[in-house]
Amino acid sequence: MPITKGFRALVDEAMAQVTTLSVEEVRARSAHKEVVIVDIRDVRELTAGTVTGAVHAPRCMLEFWVDPDSPYHKPMWADESKEFILFCGAGWRSALAAKTLQDMGMANVAHMDGGYTAWVKAGAPTETMEQQNSRKNRL
Repeated sequence: MPITKGFRALVDEAMAQVTTLSVEEVRARSAHKEVVIVDIRDVRELTAGTVTGAVHAPRCMLEFWVDPDSPYHKPMWADESKEFILFCGAGWRSALAAKTLQDMGMANVAHMDGGYTAWVKAGAPTETMEQQNSRKNRL
């Protein structure tokens, strides 16, 4: 069966419907306690590091963690005072994920253009998963 709509068309549609923030905009917003930066990459991608202070929510579980009716629901996602900024490796998966969350009814979601690749290229702060886990254990 031929594909009638490819990934690029899906990403382009999502980009037209979601809020896209630059690395600089995300860095500026990250200082606010109501902002949650969310790494949706696969756990295997985390060996390269992550955005300092990011929360990991793998793309494969996102809808389940967001939906209060799901047995996997995480209460953080129900906090309407939070702004969730998603990122992936290049910005494609995060655009699709932000669109999905909007389709689920969330208005407080955006994604970062260029993803982790753009973040690193801009020299923005990163941390290893070991550093992140150590910081969490100290809290």
